[in-house]
Amino acid sequence: MNPLFSVVISVYNKELEINNTISSVLAQTFTDFEMVVVNDGSTDDSLSKLQSINDPRLNIFTTENKGVSHARNFGIKKSSSQFIAFLDGDDLWKPHHLQDLKVLSEAHPKCGMYCKAYEKNYHNKLVVKATYNGIEGVFHGILEDYFKNSLVDSIAWTSAIAIPKSIFNTHGYFDELLKSGQDTDLWIRIALKERIAFSSTISATRLFTMSKNHLSQSSHVKQRIKIIERYQKYEVGNENLKKYLDLNRYSIALERKIIGDLASYRNLIQNIDTASLNSKQKLLLKLPRFWVRLLKKKQGFLIKNKLYISAFR
Repeated sequence: MNPLFSVVISVYNKELEINNTISSVLAQTFTDFEMVVVNDGSTDDSLSKLQSINDPRLNIFTTENKGVSHARNFGIKKSSSQFIAFLDGDDLWKPHHLQDLKVLSEAHPKCGMYCKAYEKNYHNKLVVKATYNGIEGVFHGILEDYFKNSLVDSIAWTSAIAIPKSIFNTHGYFDELLKSGQDTDLWIRIALKERIAFSSTISATRLFTMSKNHLSQSSHVKQRIKIIERYQKYEVGNENLKKYLDLNRYSIALERKIIGDLASYRNLIQNIDTASLNSKQKLLLKLPRFWVRLLKKKQGFLIKNKLYISAFR
């Protein structure tokens, strides 16, 4: 009999983190799972670290380095379970994560995605709970509106969700042509057509280390503009989707300003309804590039000193 969950883990040069990630899976109180680990052409000792782990539920595949979307899609296709639970090679689960997802899926069958609350760990110095718009206190059920509830932190985060395998046949896989925002693209596709279940019990940890940049300056980030353009037609008559996409426009526009891509910045802000933004976000869009860069550095300094400030709160 096939296990209930296939845990799909994509790994690229995570030799320092992968043992802790795998250990958090092996510590699960619900044990009916398989691990499908896709080594995406790592050039460090990630593969040898994986091969040193002795557990019959661990299945390791090595592919040519083609990016995280290809690695996840490869893992999905190699899986044998009803539900796919994702985990990136440097994030962590609490021991009750899979048990929580099992309970959520049994209580609310026939959903397109099952999402768990998560926390963000910055440099092992500051832990911040994700905040969800319109959800306070304990919540365990079907969301009223995924886009409305994702206006602060996203309800769905890759390492804190499970998706029925059948959903990928209906709505497609991660877009391998996108090098940034592939997960957001898939969440939108699913949320536009399917019910989304959510549990507010925190069971996953997103790790931000010195090697990770919360506001990436990679050229790939510009590809996120394609995602907004892809779903722009759905904004008409959908107020919450419009706000959700406007906040994505805001984030990308700010990043484009910081790196000096002012043409993209101007194109993005002309499509933003300012009613979608709070006062801090409006101010940041208007400030000169120098001040935005300075404030971004100040935010990083404050986080390292255990003080979290965000324009989304």
